[in-house]
Amino acid sequence: MAPTLPALLCLGLSVGLRTQVQAETLPKPTIWAEPGSVVPCGSSVTIWCQGPPNAKSFSLNQEGISAPWNTQPLLKPWDKANFSILNIKEQQAGRYHCSYFIGFNWSEPSDPLELLVAGEEPAGQSGTRLCTDPTGPLRDRPSLSAWPGPSVAPGENVTLLCQSGNRTDTFLLSQEGAAHRPLRLRAQDHDGQFRAEFSLSPVSSAHGGTYRCYRALSTDPYLLSQASEPLALLVSDYTVQNLIRMGLAASVLLLLGVLLCQARHDRKEARDAARS
Repeated sequence: MAPTLPALLCLGLSVGLRTQVQAETLPKPTIWAEPGSVVPCGSSVTIWCQGPPNAKSFSLNQEGISAPWNTQPLLKPWDKANFSILNIKEQQAGRYHCSYFIGFNWSEPSDPLELLVAGEEPAGQSGTRLCTDPTGPLRDRPSLSAWPGPSVAPGENVTLLCQSGNRTDTFLLSQEGAAHRPLRLRAQDHDGQFRAEFSLSPVSSAHGGTYRCYRALSTDPYLLSQASEPLALLVSDYTVQNLIRMGLAASVLLLLGVLLCQARHDRKEARDAARS
């Protein structure tokens, strides 16, 4: 039996709506890593991908690896999913993108996430292994220092100096707990001493925290040396501190004045009582 006119109209409307949905460009998702994008060798990291609500599936891709990693959102509003990497190794360092599936389409890929694998396995692992060759060019950790010093006031300038006596192509500076990716600078060779100067100016309270720097080679920019010793940058508002000190001093002087007046009053009462 030939389809009726209403059936043909409904079919045309359905095809039209589906074609319109397919033609829409879905916004790219957001990608980030927890606890951060610099991961010590042998540690665990979770990569998150977030899109709009009611996504059906999420996919994670590592550049240079053909097989994607697919998963489904676990909790309402079904807008994000996570991908956990346990006991990370150097092969998992690199650039990652994620996408989500909704309606009839996959979204645009996210901006890239650079997952950097650094140094030595954390304490507590069986044995001590390095992601970097223990006899290779990244075997030594760099040093990190602050000039003019690790304590600065808001609005001042401070330079964090990362350096090493071994050949280095780039240095990376990471701030503990920061959402932004590590800063990366090309190393400068000063008579066999490789260094990079990270200028933080003007300094604000957001710059306060713990910093570490790493060495990297251009042949494998996502594989890092062990971290430098941590450097704590203290951002102190000396104006506020001075006002607090002045306030405390004024309070002490006021208290002394009250005590002095009370003592004089007590002596006067004692003399008056003696006369009477």
